[in-house]
Amino acid sequence: MATTARRNVTLALTHALSAAERGHAVIPLSPGKLPAIPSPHRHDPVRASHPCHGECGRPGHGVHDAATDPAAIRALFAAAPWATGYGIACGRAPHHLIGIDLDTKSAATGTGAAHDAEAVVALRQSALQHLFTIPDTATVLTPSGGRHLWLTGPPDVVVPNSAGRLAPGIDIRGSGGYLVGPGSVSAHGAYRFAPGTPWPAPAPCPRALLRLLAASVHRPGRRPPGAVPPGSDRPPRGEGLVQFVGAAHEGQRNTRLFWAACRAYENGIGDDLADALVGAAVRAGLSEREARATIASAGRLLAGRHA
Repeated sequence: MATTARRNVTLALTHALSAAERGHAVIPLSPGKLPAIPSPHRHDPVRASHPCHGECGRPGHGVHDAATDPAAIRALFAAAPWATGYGIACGRAPHHLIGIDLDTKSAATGTGAAHDAEAVVALRQSALQHLFTIPDTATVLTPSGGRHLWLTGPPDVVVPNSAGRLAPGIDIRGSGGYLVGPGSVSAHGAYRFAPGTPWPAPAPCPRALLRLLAASVHRPGRRPPGAVPPGSDRPPRGEGLVQFVGAAHEGQRNTRLFWAACRAYENGIGDDLADALVGAAVRAGLSEREARATIASAGRLLAGRHA
């Protein structure tokens, strides 16, 4: 057992150095997929309101420690001899990596592979709706059966991290986030490139998808998505979500409804729009009971995130 653990640590460093050779800034990760080096300020109450991003010069600042210099990487792993994986910082030059995480965990379904299929379907639906093509790109397979799609973005566009904002089961890793690197071993198993794609170059993010991902940045003074300015003759707020649900075909009704309900709750109109969403779902073929249960699941999920 100890021999296997030492081997995993050695492999993690080796893979991390290989990633750094290709321009990816990396940090060591624990078997729990979290940054392996604890914060040097964890017992300092002052830092709770004035966080340090590495300005102190000590390791333990998560993705802010990410490096491409081999000596710096070796020093980070020396400070975390229990690390069995590594994280690749997103949004950094030269790749400006964007990660599309097709997750297998769902508060709504509680299932694994089935939810992964839903996430893939949701991504394809988004591509059809917004007129972009999902490119062939570097893909990392996760121990739980999910996958991470790697894309590159332009240096002048900030893509934030998000969970479920694009569609249910799809998390985005952007600026300030990281992806678990291939070759890492977590408590649940190993991460690896999809067969036949050893260290491929990530494909550029389609423009339409990039607009969707960057639009989730809410700046002070900006009108939230869907808000109608005074005097506007635009449709009522949320009408687009209702139409999206009403146009669902068999096999995509629950996915569309859950996604639309999440967007409605994120924009503060979930309860007000619930009846209209139920009506659209019923017209699309769901039962009222099933539709209300799906909307309630979305409400609980978003309430938990904002708690």
